[in-house]
Amino acid sequence: MSPQEIFDSLVQQFGDSVITKLHTESIDPWIEVSANSLAEVATFLKTDSRLGFDHLNDLTGVDYCEPDEKKAKKFGHDPHVEVVYHLSSYTHKHAIVIKVILPRWKDDKPGQLPEVPTVSGVWAIADWHERECFDLVGVNFVGHPNLRRILCAEDWVGHALRKDYEFPLEYHGIRGK
Repeated sequence: MSPQEIFDSLVQQFGDSVITKLHTESIDPWIEVSANSLAEVATFLKTDSRLGFDHLNDLTGVDYCEPDEKKAKKFGHDPHVEVVYHLSSYTHKHAIVIKVILPRWKDDKPGQLPEVPTVSGVWAIADWHERECFDLVGVNFVGHPNLRRILCAEDWVGHALRKDYEFPLEYHGIRGK
């Protein structure tokens, strides 16, 4: 299936308030999905016989914070966090990218992590990918069975791939910078 056909089948199933955008100008075309409906959309993507996205290749988070003055004119959008899902079907030999756009902070309260439903019940490998995204980017995956740090120590402060992250000068007596 082409990205347009995948998009059309999702809009037909969920409507344009859930499936909000198809972006085809990039190398990997992507479809934007509403955060609240992500788990249902993921289940449909995997179980619908026409789609059959049986493999989650990758899940990652990207922080688009407020740029400096030089880059602000080219930025073109509000600061946000994206959770990006690369999916493929072994059966149908097609692939698509799904994106969920989240505010940088839940309820615009700095320090309150944005939330998206877990898809670990749809693709088991998401368990590890979501933990990594939580740890490094600071996205809370609601309903995750074991959401805790996977790379950083449990007492680590902050999320290292956030653009406003400040690397600590010292951690348990070990000098950083």
